[in-house]
Amino acid sequence: MTNAMQVQLTETAAAEAWGDKALVSFDGSGATIHAIEATGGPLVAAQRAARRLDGMGVPAVQLAGDGWDLERRWAFWAGYYNPTRDNALDWGTADKIELAELGAREQAARWVREITNGTPEDVSPQVLAQSAADLLKELAPDAVSYRIIAGDELLEEQFVGIHNVGRGSERPPAMLQLDYNPSGDESAPVDTCLVGKGITFDSGGYSLKPSAGMATMKSDMGGAAMVTGGLALAIARGLEKRVRLYLCCAENLVSGHAFKLGDIIRYKNGVSAEILNTDAEGRLVLADGLIAASEQDPRWILDAATLTGAAKIAVGRDYNSVLSFEDDTAQKVLDAAAGENEKAWRLPLEKFHLEQIPSGFADIANVGADGSPGASTAAAFLARFVRDEGRGWVHMDLSGSYQPGANDLWAQGAKGHGLRTIARFLQES
Repeated sequence: MTNAMQVQLTETAAAEAWGDKALVSFDGSGATIHAIEATGGPLVAAQRAARRLDGMGVPAVQLAGDGWDLERRWAFWAGYYNPTRDNALDWGTADKIELAELGAREQAARWVREITNGTPEDVSPQVLAQSAADLLKELAPDAVSYRIIAGDELLEEQFVGIHNVGRGSERPPAMLQLDYNPSGDESAPVDTCLVGKGITFDSGGYSLKPSAGMATMKSDMGGAAMVTGGLALAIARGLEKRVRLYLCCAENLVSGHAFKLGDIIRYKNGVSAEILNTDAEGRLVLADGLIAASEQDPRWILDAATLTGAAKIAVGRDYNSVLSFEDDTAQKVLDAAAGENEKAWRLPLEKFHLEQIPSGFADIANVGADGSPGASTAAAFLARFVRDEGRGWVHMDLSGSYQPGANDLWAQGAKGHGLRTIARFLQES
């Protein structure tokens, strides 16, 4: 890579002239990142320095010297990525195993970040479903099969949640059903089902969001992107387990055809849900995916969604939230996150939360009663559509998947934070 800035990493402080807390210093040969405690340690320092160099407009970097390892190189890429520029990065290693892992991470993370950052005009429900299928089919052409169910076909197969949420848009809602079956044996058991919320734009429906709250709602398909990216990385790492993927995709818009407050949706599994807030639509589409997943009777069901503002209030945008009735199941996701240097935090989910979404006209309402915990009651709603109300199931509320404004670690937009957790969960659970 010609004309690339050489960037080294050291765990020693900068020369006194740069200040005792300097993150980056420069000389005639390039830049040095000073990964000391005051700058956050090696991983945080690498990512912060990458943001700093991107902010200076440095278009190409080559990582140099012996201060780099796999995780430090990846942290630098995470910060150096810019959705408006094609920054060039030379990993600075000839190790084939490291390069293969870094390449697999980059392919998955770049797809997650780019599809999530795409405009709602460009990324319609069917485009999202097809793009996810194309990514996975390219990685494992002989092991992946899929179908996309769209528009009124959803009603024919009783996927009423996706259809109701998406019927206000001229562009039809869609469900991707994808089967990754590396053995090729049609009778092989399904190990894990992944379910992702794919709301490609969320106006809030008749419970209309204000403009400030709507501006980032192209990112409301982050769950669908994340489970796809997680499966992509796991496949690239050699996953040998059978996995089924369900993406629940729709636009939540206002029109004469849109669903309304007071409507009741009657699902395939017999549960009826009263609509008290059309802006609580993610759980309505995920219900269809969870029903379909439960029919496969896998060992595990994991769903991921940018589901609630309550989760962001609880843990901020640095952590993803994890909810499950089962301690061991939740811990598997937390352990996977820790093993991949991603942040996750468990939020409460108890059986009594199932009682906090009452309706006078249906089995449940799509929002909790006044004063109830929003993230927990949203998860409780989902549990009604999982076999045995939650067996082998874990829900990720993706609090940390999107950055509404750039900060010292991330560019504005999608972060891909969570896909490595899902990949490891698939591999090791």
